[in-house]
Order: sequence, then C-alpha cells, then structure tokens
Amino acid sequence: MRSEVFDQKQQCDILRISSISKLHTAVTKIQVPRPGFNYTFAHICVLNNDKTCIVDDIVHVLEELKNARATNRTNFAITYPITHLKDGRAVYNGHQLGGVTVHSKDRVKSAEAIQLTYYLQSINSLNDMVAERWESSFCDTVKLFQKSNSKVKIYPYTSTSLREDFQKTSRVSERYLVTSLILVVTMAILCCSMQDCVRSKPWLGLLGLVTISLATLTAAGIINLTGGKYNSTFLGVPFVMLGHGLYGTFEMLSSWRKTREDQHVKERTAEVYADSMLSFSLTTAMYLVTFGIGASPFTNIEAARIFCCNSCIAILFNYLYVLSFYGSSLVFTGYIENNYQHSIFCRKVPKPEVLQEKPAWYRFLLTARFSEDTAEGEEANTYESHLLVCFLKRYYCDWITNTYVKPFVVLFYLIYISFALMGYLQVSEGSDLSNIVATATQTIDYTTAQQKYFSNYSPVIGFYIYESIEYWNSSVQEDVLEYTKGFVRISWFESYLNYLRKLNISTDLPKKNFTDMLRNSFLKSPQYLHFQEDIIFSKKYNDEVDIVASRMFLVAKTMETNREELYDLLETLRRLSVTSKVKFIVFNPSFVYMDRYASSLGAPLHNSCISALFLLFFSAFLVADSLINVWITLTVVSVEFGVIGFMTLWKVELDCISVLCLIYGINYTIDNCAPLLSTFVLGKDFTRTKWVKNALEVHGVAILQSYLCYIVGLFPLAAVPSNLTCTLFRCLFLIAFVTFFHCFAILPVILTFLPPSKKKRKEKKNPENREEIECVEMVDIDSTRVVDQITTV
Repeated sequence: MRSEVFDQKQQCDILRISSISKLHTAVTKIQVPRPGFNYTFAHICVLNNDKTCIVDDIVHVLEELKNARATNRTNFAITYPITHLKDGRAVYNGHQLGGVTVHSKDRVKSAEAIQLTYYLQSINSLNDMVAERWESSFCDTVKLFQKSNSKVKIYPYTSTSLREDFQKTSRVSERYLVTSLILVVTMAILCCSMQDCVRSKPWLGLLGLVTISLATLTAAGIINLTGGKYNSTFLGVPFVMLGHGLYGTFEMLSSWRKTREDQHVKERTAEVYADSMLSFSLTTAMYLVTFGIGASPFTNIEAARIFCCNSCIAILFNYLYVLSFYGSSLVFTGYIENNYQHSIFCRKVPKPEVLQEKPAWYRFLLTARFSEDTAEGEEANTYESHLLVCFLKRYYCDWITNTYVKPFVVLFYLIYISFALMGYLQVSEGSDLSNIVATATQTIDYTTAQQKYFSNYSPVIGFYIYESIEYWNSSVQEDVLEYTKGFVRISWFESYLNYLRKLNISTDLPKKNFTDMLRNSFLKSPQYLHFQEDIIFSKKYNDEVDIVASRMFLVAKTMETNREELYDLLETLRRLSVTSKVKFIVFNPSFVYMDRYASSLGAPLHNSCISALFLLFFSAFLVADSLINVWITLTVVSVEFGVIGFMTLWKVELDCISVLCLIYGINYTIDNCAPLLSTFVLGKDFTRTKWVKNALEVHGVAILQSYLCYIVGLFPLAAVPSNLTCTLFRCLFLIAFVTFFHCFAILPVILTFLPPSKKKRKEKKNPENREEIECVEMVDIDSTRVVDQITTV
C-alpha cells in the first residue's frame, strides 16, 4: 500500500518549506485507535535495514535545506534531478519535484509541486485493516490541512482511491438512469401507439420494457447470490439488453401487423412466432456465444468477465421471458383487439353510428376502423394508419430507391469511409486512469497534476540482477550498461566504475581484486555507504566472496506530450530480461496499469475474434443462402471500421470499456441488419428495388422503433459527470447511429445494383389448376366481425 500527496505552489520558491514540514509531521502523527493500542505511521510503515521508516529522499533534502537555513549555511544547494546530501549520498528527486526552474549547473531556482509518498506494510489481515483506516484518516487530515492552508493545493491519493472513484460512477449516475428509463418508457409507448384505439398497442411497448427489466434484475440477483461483485461496468448491461430485447419485441409486434385480422388469435400468434422467433433465436445465440467467451477463464480481467457473465445471464432470461411473458401479453392484447375493445381502457368500442352522437373528444379517443367499413375487394391494411408504417411505405422507400438520390448516398458513404479512415489511422490505446472514473474525484485531480508537473522524468524503475555474474569482466560490464542505455542510472555499479576511474584503476580487474576493492574501499566510503543495501554477498568455504544478487535504479527522461516513449522503454527492458545474457527483472508500479490496459485490449479482441469465427462457422449451417453471411460480414466490417474511426475523432481511446462496446457493436449490427439482408437475398421474382422496398417495409418499422427508444435512453448518459459513462455514451451512440445509417441508407442503395440478381418470372396461369375455396364463417352474436373461418380446397 502507499499514499501520496501533492503540494502544489504557484511559482513559489523552494525555500518556503514550512508548510510542507507541517504537513509531513501531521501525517506521521496520524493515529488509528484499536482496542488497547493506537497505531501510528511508525507502526505500519515499511522499514529500512536500520528499522526506521522509509520516507522519500525529498524529505531528507528538505530537512538538510532547513538545517542549512537555520545555521546560515549557503553551501548547500538542491540540484535537479539528482541532489548530493551532506553524507555524500546522491538521491534522485526527478519524480518528487515538479515544475522545476533551474539555474546553471542544474541548481533549482523554484519548483511548483512536490510529491510525498508514504509506504505502508501489508503483511496480515490486522495490518491491512489498520492500513486501510490509516489511509482514510490520511485523506481527512490532508483535507483539514487544505482548509487551514488555502494557498497550497493538495491532492491526496491512496491505494483505495481508484477503486472508490471507480464505484462512484454508479452513485452519480442514479438520477440520470431514472431519467433515461422515463424517456425510454415514453418513447416505447408512443412507438406502439396509433390513432386507431383498437389496433394501438401502448401496453405492449411498456410490457416490452418490463420484460427487459425482469431479465436484467434476474441476472443481477443470480450474480449477487453467487457471490459476484458489483462494479460500474454494469451500467452498460441495461443498454445491451435495451438494444437486443426491444428489437425482438418490436419485431414480434411488426409480424403481428402482417397477419390477417380475420384469423383467430391462435393462428395469428403462431404466424408471429414462425416469422420472428427464428431470427431472434439466432441473434440471441450469437450474443450468448460472444459474451460467453468473454465470461470464460480466457478473460483475465475480473470486471470484464463479470460484465460478460451478467450480460449472458440477462440475455438468456430475456429470451425466455420474450417467449413466455411477452408472448402471452401479445395474445392477451390480441383478444382485446378481436373483441373491439379499447387498447388502453379495455372498453368495448361502439360502432360509428353510435359515436356520431358523442362529443368530439369522445369520438377522438374511441376512433377505430371496423371490418365492414372496408369496401368489398379493397385490400387496404388497417395498420397503415400507424405513423412509422405510413412513413416508410408511402414516402421513404420510394425516396431512398430513387435514381437521383442514389448518387448522393454513395457520395455520402465515401465521405463516411474517408473520415473513418482518418480516425482509424490515429487510434491510440487508452492508458489514463481518469478514463474509467467519475470526473470530480481524487483520481482525476491526482493524475492531472501528475501529468502536468511530473512528466519530465519517470518514476524509479528497479533493475534486479538475480544471478552471480562476472562483474569484474569488462564485457559483462558493457552488457549491463547496454541494457540500461537510455536511462539515468542510480546504482552502485556505475558509481563503482566511476570510483575506479577516479583512482586511475582499470575496471577490468581479477575477481579477488574486484571483491576486495568493492568491500574494503568502495562500500566503506561515506558517500557510498547507502549502496550496501543494493548488493548481496555470499561467502564460500575457502573465504571466497561472490555477489549473488544486486540491484540498481533507472530513470527515463520523458516528455509530457509523449509518454508513450516511456512505455516503449519499459517494454523493451522487459523483453530484454527474457532474451539477454544477464538474468534480470525490472519492476515499476506503472507496470501494473500497463499490463492491465494491455490485457484489457488483447483479451477482449482475442475473444471477439474467436467468437466471430465460431459464429461464421455456426451460421453457415443455419442460413438458407451463403450470400447472407457474406453481406452480414461486409456490413459488420463497415460498421466497426466507422465506429473505431469516428470514436477516435471524438477523443475516445481504445480501453476496456470501448473494446467491450465494440464487441457488443458486432452483435447489435447483426441484430438489425440480418433480417433486412435475409429478406432481400431470399426474395425471388421482381426486381432488386422491389425487394429492397419490401425488406424495409417488413423490418424497417421494428428497426426504427428500437433505434428511437435506444437513442433517447442514451442521451441522459451524456450528462453524467463521469469519464466512464462518457466513453460508454459515445461508443454506444456511434454504434447505434452508424448501424441505423447502414440499415436505412447504405444497404437499401447498394443492394439495388449489387448481387444477388433478381429475375422477373411470370408464371403461366393454367386454367385447369384452379382452386375451389369454400369458406364457413363463424360470426359472433352481435354480428360485428368474423372471428374464425375454416377453409377447404
């Protein structure tokens, strides 16, 4: 564990150290009361070999500076990034002083920020509990000190800050999610409503959301009962369910509109399931495979694994609830429609001649079209009064397939590809911790100050040689220096070589002379005493001494705007540790975050590739035409390429959240585009344009309804004060928008002049092959409408 604090001073002189000393004293005096004992920093700190607490070297520098001022000595000066203390030690302060202005010979004139780090032990459960409470008291102490010293800006950060700030996103998102729910409910009800009070289905819009909510709550309950841990990535689960579940329910409702009203409810329901459940089952299977692989042990990120596991369970139960709960709701509203009852109030709707005697508002609320109002031989669809159905069938389908519109759509697609390519070439991997936490938090303040003031030099990197090597051999010395090339070395090794050069002694010594010089002269010199802890000796039976292990510390010079160079250097060192002649390991706390972000990209992308290959193989046996697979693959590639490019232009980096969204985007694209492409590819006779119109008329309403509900549900996320939800909103919005653009613009135009070809075939009518149809109608008591018919041929 460690706790850090920044003292930021706007262009203050380095000699003004009184406030820093007071803060350091206050921190070391923090007490954690326990039964029978009060723990302080001295009881839980990491100890040196002399049993004293390890503190930052900058503290010793400031103490010497304070003593020099007290005795009016002017011979002590702070140099940057290495300062030489009175006892001869050279200490590195490049990562502890920030915003430094120097005189000649690297003498510090002023510094804008100082970083203090306090290291705590973590050896048993009691120690962990005390350390956690000490860190909480540490934050409280720093805040109190900030109030009494308003001129000093202090940014505390502890080992639990990242976890707490990560979970804070859930708390700040609550009221925005409630707003999102209200907007989605309102839009779903409006999308399922129409002027005809009998055929309107507002309750089905609400019950579709209830179905999704039940599935999400069931998954959350199962995760909770099985000991799963909640994290802020769960905020994305409702939107995964919203995109998949709402489209399935709207597709069922669209299939209901295509059935004949003179059929019995059971027959209409059977046609709905036969028409919509196959595609919904296939897309559900794709979701389960994709997120199932993400929930498997192949994923080494716990947050991503739990997210995928929760999504898997929610999608499975959503499928079961749609089959059962929503299907039964559809049957119930079907009976209400068949009985000419009001879709909201379930009251019997009177005939038009009775309504004429009622007030205008009453006639408006109970407007309905009866079957006998349709003239004989007229094949008018009573559901065309639905706004979206009317818009697509009468206006949009003809407009998008117009010869004069197509060139502009193609031109717009080329512009889309150009901007997507421009963004794709600028893709960067996200390694900023502030991308996954709420905005007004300690993590944001700390990382901002860290990048602003402490980017000139990297933190200290430990370089540990864990084998006995021939340090006295000049070739070995050259190897070690070559491996650490490009770094500032703070080590006994380089100091020892410089020590020999000052004495005009060759660095290539016999082993006995090397060890004698090292132990008897070098390590006993006052300025090199601190290097004794960096070398481990072993004594053999013949009094011969070997160095079995040693360590040195490296520091890289970096630029504030090009921190990727540091990551490249660190990764280079780690690769060298595997392939080099000298066996060594390197470590820095930033490795933890580097590995986390490397795995947050590699593991999901690896899993998504496996799932994509499996889905292509699996779907090849299920689809009726292989050309459907080709078109779906090309559409997914186009959508994902555009989303990656535009999210880069929108300043979204590739991190764990954005990669999970991209994986979800594959399924979302297939969800919306597959039915359109299947209808077009499998269509026979007529022209391409005719089948494009038909595909839009059949599936376009469901796509449009789910898109409108999805978008209004996303908008409140944009206002949440959290970088995690901001990334979530931008990625999901781009996925929904680009998919919608492909469904309603790109595919309808491209399919009109690309394969498969459609041939007009007019079948000859054979007068001998005529069907004789006998209809037996069963009419209800009031003779209002046909409720069933038996047809024989």
